[in-house]
Amino acid sequence: MTEIWHNPRCSKSRAAKAALDEAGADYTERRYLDDPPTADELDAVLTRIGAEPWEVARLGEAVAKDLGLKELERDRARWIEVMVANPVLIQRPIVVTGTAAIVARDEDSVRKALDSL
Repeated sequence: MTEIWHNPRCSKSRAAKAALDEAGADYTERRYLDDPPTADELDAVLTRIGAEPWEVARLGEAVAKDLGLKELERDRARWIEVMVANPVLIQRPIVVTGTAAIVARDEDSVRKALDSL
């Protein structure tokens, strides 16, 4: 099953969703700000992406600054815990397929996501 972690207020996220629609992809939309992933879900998606949490964190968000995230020790479990508690910190959109997960912020990434369906 394919899922897009989507924030409808984000232009990159809307563009990725539109590309999935245009391609006729069968997917579910997860508004991850309203329905945050569990720590296990985020860990699994990060593993599929091949990234550490600090590599997909939105460090420019106010909450990142409030938490001193840039200075936080690079402990995977701790970062995942912080991101699950503050899902706005998770980069968007993320397209999760049966075999891959991709941060689909540009046309090439969206194309890769579509190719993995």
